[in-house]
Amino acid sequence: MLRSLMLAVVLVLAGCATPQRGQQVASVAISQDTWRQVDQQLIAASKSAVEQAALYARGSMEHWRVLVYERTEVEFIPWFSSYWTQEWLAVKVSWYAASAEGETDSSARRLAVYLQEQYREQVLEPVAVEIDPEAIRANATGYYLRQLNQQVQVIALRHRIPNELMNRRLHGIPAIRLGPPAARDASLYEMVHTEPLNTLPAYAALIDHVNKAATTGAGPSEAVIATVAQRTSEKIEAQFATRGATGAAAAVAGKAAGALISV
Repeated sequence: MLRSLMLAVVLVLAGCATPQRGQQVASVAISQDTWRQVDQQLIAASKSAVEQAALYARGSMEHWRVLVYERTEVEFIPWFSSYWTQEWLAVKVSWYAASAEGETDSSARRLAVYLQEQYREQVLEPVAVEIDPEAIRANATGYYLRQLNQQVQVIALRHRIPNELMNRRLHGIPAIRLGPPAARDASLYEMVHTEPLNTLPAYAALIDHVNKAATTGAGPSEAVIATVAQRTSEKIEAQFATRGATGAAAAVAGKAAGALISV
C-alpha cells in the first residue's frame, strides 16, 4: 500500500508542472524550473518516507511472526497432538466422510476449515491483542505520510513557496484513485492533512481494497494447516476400517503434528 501511494505521486508529478484549468494564479510568481525542482524533491522525499516506513513495518511484522511461531509451538501443537484432540478429530473425520455425499476431498476440506478456525482462535487472535498486522499497516502508512508532510514543508521553505501555492500543488496530485464515486479519490494534500486519517473516505476505501486483496490467497499458515488436514484426514480414513477411531488417531498424531512446526 505504501508503494502504491508513492507510485501515484511519482506518476502524477511528471504532468503537474502547469496549473490546472480554473485555478487562480497567485500573485507570487514561481518559475517552471523551480516547480520542476520541487517535483523532483517531492519524489525523493516520498521514496525516503517509504523506505523509513518499510523499516518500521518489517520490524513490527518480524516481531509478529516470532509471537505467532512461539504460540504455535506452545499452544496449538500440544493441543493438536493431544490424545483427546486426535480422538475428536477422528470422530469429526468419520462424520465428514459419512456426510460427504460423494464429494472428493470433502473430509480434508472441512477438517482444514475446522483446524484453521482453531488456529485463529488459539494463535492469531491472542497475538493480535498484542500486535495486529492491520494496525501495523495503518501505522506504517501514517508514518509515511507524516514523514512526507515534514519534507513538504522543508521543500516549500527551501524554495520560498507560500503555503497556499504549495497546498494547491498537493491538491493537484491524486494519491488515491478508486472512484467513482469521487469520494473514493483523494489528493496528496488530503492524505497528509486529514487527521485522523481513517476519517478520509478514500483512505477507508483504500484499506478495504487492500484487505480484500490480502484475503484472496491463503497465507503460509493456512497452506500448512490445509496440508496437515489433508494428511490427517487421509490417514484416519485409511485406518478406520481395521483399527477404529482410537487406533487411527494414535497413528497419525505424531506424524501430522510435526508439519505444523513450519507454520
